[in-house]
Amino acid sequence: MSAVSPASVPESRFPPPCEASLSLGVIGNCTFSALIDRRGRIVWCCLPRFDGDPVFDALLDASENGSAFAIEIEDFAESRQFYEPNTAVLRTQLFDRNGQGFEITDFAPRFFARSRYFKPMMLVRRIRPLQGTPRIRITLDPRFDWGQTRPVITRGSNHIRYCADSQTLRLNTDAPISYVLGRQVFVLNRELNLLLGPDETLHDGVADTARLFEQETIGYWRTWSQRLALPLEWQDAVIRAAITLKMSVFEDTGAIVAAMTTSIPEAPHSGRNWDYRYCWLRDAFFVVRALNSLAEVGTMEDYLGWLVNVVVDSGGAHVQPLYGIGLERQLPETIVAHLPGYRGMGPVRVGNQAQEHHQHDVYGNIVLGSSQAFYDHRLLHRAGRPEFERLELVGEQAVRVFDLPDAGMWELRTRARIHTSSALMSWAACDRLARIARLLELPDRADYWQAHASAMHTRILQESWNEERQAFVESFGGRDLDASVLLMAEVGFIDPRDARFVSTINALEQHLCHGPFMRRYEAPDDFGKPETAFNICTFWRIDALARTGRQQQAREIFEAMLASRNHLGLLSEDTHPVTGEMWGNFPQTYSMVGIINGAVRLSAPWHSVI
Repeated sequence: MSAVSPASVPESRFPPPCEASLSLGVIGNCTFSALIDRRGRIVWCCLPRFDGDPVFDALLDASENGSAFAIEIEDFAESRQFYEPNTAVLRTQLFDRNGQGFEITDFAPRFFARSRYFKPMMLVRRIRPLQGTPRIRITLDPRFDWGQTRPVITRGSNHIRYCADSQTLRLNTDAPISYVLGRQVFVLNRELNLLLGPDETLHDGVADTARLFEQETIGYWRTWSQRLALPLEWQDAVIRAAITLKMSVFEDTGAIVAAMTTSIPEAPHSGRNWDYRYCWLRDAFFVVRALNSLAEVGTMEDYLGWLVNVVVDSGGAHVQPLYGIGLERQLPETIVAHLPGYRGMGPVRVGNQAQEHHQHDVYGNIVLGSSQAFYDHRLLHRAGRPEFERLELVGEQAVRVFDLPDAGMWELRTRARIHTSSALMSWAACDRLARIARLLELPDRADYWQAHASAMHTRILQESWNEERQAFVESFGGRDLDASVLLMAEVGFIDPRDARFVSTINALEQHLCHGPFMRRYEAPDDFGKPETAFNICTFWRIDALARTGRQQQAREIFEAMLASRNHLGLLSEDTHPVTGEMWGNFPQTYSMVGIINGAVRLSAPWHSVI
């Protein structure tokens, strides 16, 4: 092999890259993921796992220093992009002004082989001519160390190696190596395959390997989707949401990332830029519950394997609101100053200061996330007495912190209060422990936990109700409105038709809603008043409306949220209520959970048509 230098890009009739946006597709295999724009450029991909160094970072650096993996067509005219139905295999079709075109098939291999799931750290890109003989250009430009290190490039007869101190990537391909290295424009007259992954030799030929991996990966996802217990209505939206949630699982440990990106602002020029590539216990609980509602319990089993380590390690004391996907406790927040950020809207943050917070809803999320394991007879490892005793330690911590100030679920950095949502989840922990104790025929423990739950229930009703606002408010003795109180009905704390809850919905709609969209809270926070709507809050509103009998209004808002998705059915964290543009990290598991929950709640029953 010989060392080569990256060639300069030849001048030709190629348009500049499209502006960074969240009109992206996602591929993944429960090890890593990649984001692909509408013209088939991979603009974000972290390796070797979700929270790793981005080898393609053009999403956060649109300058010539940004890195991407592009397959372009000369004289670009239009593109089409879609998923192979019921899979995580993405197809992008590019056409020139003469109608000539080709198709890119992108996926991360995932299938069952040799008694295990085969999920290599590998991107597979297959190029297939569609019409005519288009001229194309392949540009593969990885970076390392957050864009600061260009790799040393060496070539072999059918591969290219990209080497740095941190890792080495290898491109196995049947495309002309010289064209790839020289970024040369050439006529596409046959199928081509590009497999980017570890520095390993393929056991079979490039084309045969790519073809087999595509076939098996499509088969895996179709079989997985086929087993979902879907609602009658909105099935395609639910399947896409479920696949996206599944891709957010780091199967090596069972952790679930909140999103696959870092530092996409919650609103333009807001500075609300955070790193979400970690496992929040709160978000993970909602993911598990949403997939459970579709009868997909494998994710719950994987997650509980990760969660039990968190519980045991805590020893009944403080639990962080988030951990690294490998159980890392220390996630120090730093700023990558040399990256300009999404559309130039920095800062780019790595790590998350919230790991230092006390967010007391975490204890309820642990118990709620574990509860089904005591009841579900399908599980390979059904929970019993030992697991209950570990959860009791979590419950004791929920009792201790019930009425102590914390940062709350919105992770406020400069103030602490006794947040209603945190107290609510302490109640949920005790309530579910009482129920589990009854199931396990432990009457003394059931009485113990029920007594705590009853006392908490009384205090929450008294201290979070604000007579002036005629609503449950964000903190004990407070007066500010907060969408998180809608969870009171969702976790079974209050009858949704209780006059106080109905009045709360009305107050929230008056002060937090802009059309179908709902903001998180009304009070200014560390960065001022929120500008965009937080998607999961809108879905909480949909659930509350449906529970209170306002079914038609709930359906209308749900349809509006579906219309807010991108062209592939994906949502980020936030939606701008005026422009309708997506903001915040992407794809956001919380938001995709809302699609599933809304469809399950609102759909007509199957027996209505069969």
